[in-house]
Amino acid sequence: MIKLTYLNGKEFAVNSDLIEFVESTPDTILTTTTGKKVVVSESMDELINKIIKFRRNISSINNAE
Repeated sequence: MIKLTYLNGKEFAVNSDLIEFVESTPDTILTTTTGKKVVVSESMDELINKIIKFRRNISSINNAE
């Protein structure tokens, strides 16, 4: 799960595996595999970096076992 922020400042978490694609229009809109669209305050690059960081953390945990 990664933490993101709605435009109103409220935080929420999303399963990054359920993100199908991200658009920058200029707002950042993520679309889930179920078709739900969410507008977030993070930029596309910030969102991608959060996903990469999360997956690296998961990978390092699995490699330590």
